[in-house]
Amino acid sequence: MLLRDKLHAYARLMRIDRPIGTLLLMWPCMMALVLAAGGMPDIKVLVIFVIGVVLMRANGCIINDYADRKLDAHVERTKTRPLVSGEVTPKQALTLFVVLGLTAFSLVLMLNPLVVQLSVVGIILTIMYPYMKRVTNMPQMFLGIVWSWSIPMAYAAQLGEVPVEAWWLFAANWCWTVAYDTMYAMVDRDDDLKVGIKSTAILFGRFDRQWIGAFQLAALACFIMAGLSAERGLVYGLGIVTFIAFSSYQQYLIYGRERAPCFKAFLNNNWAGFALFVALGADYLV
Repeated sequence: MLLRDKLHAYARLMRIDRPIGTLLLMWPCMMALVLAAGGMPDIKVLVIFVIGVVLMRANGCIINDYADRKLDAHVERTKTRPLVSGEVTPKQALTLFVVLGLTAFSLVLMLNPLVVQLSVVGIILTIMYPYMKRVTNMPQMFLGIVWSWSIPMAYAAQLGEVPVEAWWLFAANWCWTVAYDTMYAMVDRDDDLKVGIKSTAILFGRFDRQWIGAFQLAALACFIMAGLSAERGLVYGLGIVTFIAFSSYQQYLIYGRERAPCFKAFLNNNWAGFALFVALGADYLV
């Protein structure tokens, strides 16, 4: 295989060509940094977290594909992944995982001891997540913890502690993650049932839309509480209204439970997170 083709395969393994996951991880992390700083966060901390989010999302994709390499061939959406096609070997994938993980950890070592301790927990959670879909019907709920772990880390990096306000944002992102990853799981539900992969889309069954709506409402309530705890104002409130509008549109998209609209609904969450982050930043500027 040519070097160019190999690098392209590695890029696909890390989902560099599909940044949606990085963005969904980035918005709540950036919100946490802004809230913890009461506006503009420390530049050093900001740069470390931006790079860290990119690296850890890539690492999460690598370990997920490694764990699922024997199952992905049976799922329509994943049957062309590099580990399935043989473009990348399992040993090469694990090597890349270690390299990226050590790079991310070296960045964390530039911060305070509490962040370092939290990062170790984050790495363990990242490794555990891919195997949850084999042992529980609620892997999306475990993903919610993994996907929210950057929030207490961000507060710890900026303040040296994790106040109550941080856990409102953590809870908001946990609920939101469960909601949008269930939309994602609805895309693969038929294939997952065939190969024995568990998900909340399967667990919730014919009440999937109602459960997603409940988690969206819970996320909304916790985002509001996070804003109130930080004494945010009208502009942040407008971001909340925008979040409601996007959530309503997503409910419209998943109504028929068809693959393409469900995937579109999942992707639409990027704009919901972006709008909320921009509103929070603008609220501090005002």
